[in-house]
Amino acid sequence: MILRSSVDLILSSGNMASSDLEDLCSHINTKILTIKKTLQLRNMGQEPSLKSVLCKIGHEMFLANELLNKMEIEVEKQERLKNSLKEMQKCIERDYNEAQHLRENIPPHLPKAVPKCTVGLTVKSEEQSKVTEHAKKPTREPKFIKEAPLITTQEFEDVPAYMRGRLTYDQINGVVQDLNKAVVSKYKILHQPMKSMSFAVRNLYHRFLEEETKDTKGEFFIVEADIKEFTQLKVDKRFHCILNVLRHCQRVREVRGSRLVRYVIC
Repeated sequence: MILRSSVDLILSSGNMASSDLEDLCSHINTKILTIKKTLQLRNMGQEPSLKSVLCKIGHEMFLANELLNKMEIEVEKQERLKNSLKEMQKCIERDYNEAQHLRENIPPHLPKAVPKCTVGLTVKSEEQSKVTEHAKKPTREPKFIKEAPLITTQEFEDVPAYMRGRLTYDQINGVVQDLNKAVVSKYKILHQPMKSMSFAVRNLYHRFLEEETKDTKGEFFIVEADIKEFTQLKVDKRFHCILNVLRHCQRVREVRGSRLVRYVIC
């Protein structure tokens, strides 16, 4: 009432605008109300019946704050886990794309897999058709013929650049396959009974025996004549460059004697 009377008095005197005085009056009244509420709360805090309630409120606020802190920690943990999963997904996608590329670009010289079911059916049918033949005549186990393993990509990369030159991985393994073909063809003849040989095959058989030396006893080897006889491979400069690589990779070694170079399978 005092404030309102003072305002009225000032308005009547005309020294200040009415809108400014109204704002000042509202501001002062707000401050007064805030002071009254503060005094009321202070008085309430002193009452024994309300102290326990205030303590519980304070405890609940503390627990709520602890819970918020734990939630923030968990959110950060989940964020790190999400980022880790994204990185893992990228790695899996990259590995999948590499595996798909390898699957679509399998080197032609690698042996193709035969379905197990087909093999099983083929073996079963052969066993059924030849059961009487096996009963009459004992089976003869095929004799072992050693072949040179194909060059791996790591071995190819480890070959010195001056030795490798412009040779490609497929070219080198193509020669390995031709050498193996010549070795298998030669030793099949050597393991063949003499009675079943034709005149030409018998001549080859005797040549093979003449080329044997004490250094090649028990070894599997071929000579240039065998390469020309059993393969379409040209024994030229590139062939000898590839032989250098194969010797470096320990696929073949040379045994010389009687004006003949013998390529022994390692």
